[in-house]
Amino acid sequence: MRTRSLSLISLITSMVIFGTVGIFRKYIDLPSSLLAMARGLIGFLFLLAVLLFKKQKPDRAAIRKNAVLLLLSGIFIGFNWILLFEAYRYTTIATATLCYYMAPILVILAAPILFKEKMTVKKLVCVLSALCGITLVSGIFDSTESSATNTTGILLGLGAAALYASVILMNKKISGIGALDKTLVQLGSAGVVMIPYFFLTEDVTAISYDTTSILFLLIVAIVHTGIAYTMYFGSIASLPAQTVAIFSYIDPVVAIILSAIIFHEQLTPAGIIGAILILGTALIEELPIGRKKEKIQAQNAQNSIDKQP
Repeated sequence: MRTRSLSLISLITSMVIFGTVGIFRKYIDLPSSLLAMARGLIGFLFLLAVLLFKKQKPDRAAIRKNAVLLLLSGIFIGFNWILLFEAYRYTTIATATLCYYMAPILVILAAPILFKEKMTVKKLVCVLSALCGITLVSGIFDSTESSATNTTGILLGLGAAALYASVILMNKKISGIGALDKTLVQLGSAGVVMIPYFFLTEDVTAISYDTTSILFLLIVAIVHTGIAYTMYFGSIASLPAQTVAIFSYIDPVVAIILSAIIFHEQLTPAGIIGAILILGTALIEELPIGRKKEKIQAQNAQNSIDKQP
């Protein structure tokens, strides 16, 4: 019971931390490519240090077996972060977060094509409901016309969701490797691929490194990536997948509440309905209702970064 309680506390804490990443991004006056690079590399080093502290070695055989998908998914994670961080700059944290949580819906649409999964009535209703939700969140039915900046943020958020959905689909093909080892390689790949991208796309000499931006960048890299991921993976091993799925939605709820309190970013009535549709349908689809316990346990063990921004 004590282990379960501690795991639940770790899971909730990690979700709260993930939910604040958009807040910190608002205070970092640095390119998103630099932030993604730092997050990947520092997060990788932190997780590696955790393994060494526990006197555990990465499973090299499992890593070699899944090398292609691990590297490719890591690259997608890096560019996913860039689009999400840019979305935070162009639109509200709430809107960007809700766009990002369209990823499970995109997975539902892709699964019948890639994995020959049946498109059930439940899944179809979830897709239509989420599409209605994102339409309401976009603000096209509000009395004031949506600005081009807000539209750009929405498109960036949906782009991040598409990349994230791709990572989820690739993770379905990755097998025989622990969640911590998997994420270690994915974070390292994300950080490494961002190095040439950063130097090729940014005028490095023109970047101004103020103290606040550097401090908050380190917080995002160490706390939101290294520490939060460690807490997350340390908790899911002893919790049912259904519990993990439910509490994972603390992340967007925290993001929406804090954006309203700190930046006074308020969702319109239509946006609130849209948020309920998006998060509600995504949660309903993910809950392992009716599955056998063994299958739930297996899915829980294979979960990687399916809920983190």
